[in-house]
Amino acid sequence: MKLFYGPGACSIGIHVILEELGLPFETQRVSTRDGSNRKPDYLAINPKAKVPALMRDDGSVLTEFPVIAWWLAKSHPGAGLIPPDFEGEARTLEWLDYLCGTVHPQGFTRQFRPENFAKDEADKLRVVAQGVALAQGYLELVEGRIAGDPWLLASGYSVADAALFFLANWAAGRAGMTLPPKVARHLEAMKARPAVQRVIAREAA
Repeated sequence: MKLFYGPGACSIGIHVILEELGLPFETQRVSTRDGSNRKPDYLAINPKAKVPALMRDDGSVLTEFPVIAWWLAKSHPGAGLIPPDFEGEARTLEWLDYLCGTVHPQGFTRQFRPENFAKDEADKLRVVAQGVALAQGYLELVEGRIAGDPWLLASGYSVADAALFFLANWAAGRAGMTLPPKVARHLEAMKARPAVQRVIAREAA
């Protein structure tokens, strides 16, 4: 398999999942900063021009964080990265959808890429402030629903934790936010995992 990722992007969560699974995989950096996400060779792989993208062993490509995370977990059930019961799987997907589909774009893309939302240059400050306020509210909601402390699910560590990891890491780092206590414990627990440490080191190289 081959993971197309961007340093510091949400794709770090999929990178972590692959590392947790112990699977052989290659990586290729794709960056919005140098425009490589819009070059013809990458658009041929993912016309959406974003990361993550996962090329599977048969050459087919999966895109979208929740789908890639779900496919990896379901394809390797022995790793225990998704609960085996129907309700547990549904709750995992619920978290993935919320974290990737709401918290990411509304809370953090507004802060990091206000030009995507602002009507003009003067409107960017309003968009950023809105993003900060939304992110704070979202993280408080997550705080109140963490069931496994430090993990999201009562059943333990899952692919949903990889999604919260990239968001909490952004919040505490790039956005300079103070994390709620349980979310902060989650981030520290993630950073203590050897797979996460290997991924952080690899992406920083």
